[in-house]
Amino acid sequence: MGVSLSSIIEGKKIDFDVLVGKTLAIDSHNIIYQFLSSIRQPDGTPLKDSQGHTTSHLSGLFYRMINMVDKGLNLIFVFDGGPPDFKRMELDKRKKVREEAKEKWENAKKEGKIEEAQKYARMSSTMSEEIINESKLLLSHMGFPVIQAKSEGEAQCAKICRDNKAWATASQDFDSLLFGSPRTVRNLSVSRAEYLELLEFTNLNYSREQLIMISLLVGTDYNPGIKGIGPKKALDLVKEHQTIDNLKKNVEWDFEIDMETLYNFFLNPPLIEDYEIKFKSPDVEKIRKMLCDEHDFSEERMDKFLNKLTEKKGKQTNLLGF
Repeated sequence: MGVSLSSIIEGKKIDFDVLVGKTLAIDSHNIIYQFLSSIRQPDGTPLKDSQGHTTSHLSGLFYRMINMVDKGLNLIFVFDGGPPDFKRMELDKRKKVREEAKEKWENAKKEGKIEEAQKYARMSSTMSEEIINESKLLLSHMGFPVIQAKSEGEAQCAKICRDNKAWATASQDFDSLLFGSPRTVRNLSVSRAEYLELLEFTNLNYSREQLIMISLLVGTDYNPGIKGIGPKKALDLVKEHQTIDNLKKNVEWDFEIDMETLYNFFLNPPLIEDYEIKFKSPDVEKIRKMLCDEHDFSEERMDKFLNKLTEKKGKQTNLLGF
């Protein structure tokens, strides 16, 4: 979900030409969740194989990511590790929202309210360990580097970008900026290019430390926002008080987790320092076995995309674009 800073951070609309030859570190949980939410049947039911297993995530990762590679992008996929303890409250809240949405979705389907069913179906999307493991396996078969983060995936994406091993983080959230990513590309999973948006830290009028403090006042994945404080008011308060110590003294903070603890988490999150990024040739037979034999994908349609993948990945292997 992440922090909402759209009113004080203006993104730049871009097209895919800007990203040709660039390497993006993808917040995998973020993009898989988008596929689970958006790739559904008219009544909101996710795509499924003949055994009843959800395949929306596999369809999105296979077809849409090959389209990204075909456009000239190099992709690194980063998966979340264990969440910090103080995220538990937010995770519990999200689970409750999904459960309530699932109930409303089932009722809307029974009543034939298709638009309503679609809305609640998207809100009910759940990402299981099976979905995560299948996603990792498919991406590995496709030849993409798969990195397991120690904690938050966006923090690891930001680290990869700061190490100059990727040009930008791909995520819907603004959190990657808080974790120190120099650039974030939003809406990568959307099929139409006109929605692509680039956020660049160099275009902001404040520091990373200030941005973190603003976010803490507005609300993050780890704390609710302070009532009555939106991004613009938070910006004024941060400019007035300048440091985290001064901010703590002058803002009423009535939450279980200390403000400074969250501030330091964004500045110094748990990271994997020693990681390997290696692009490989796709294993066509393993992809076919997984998608066609195990999940009923159309072999004829798949082969057209496999040809694209094989051609592009052959040129990309062991290369990084910046």
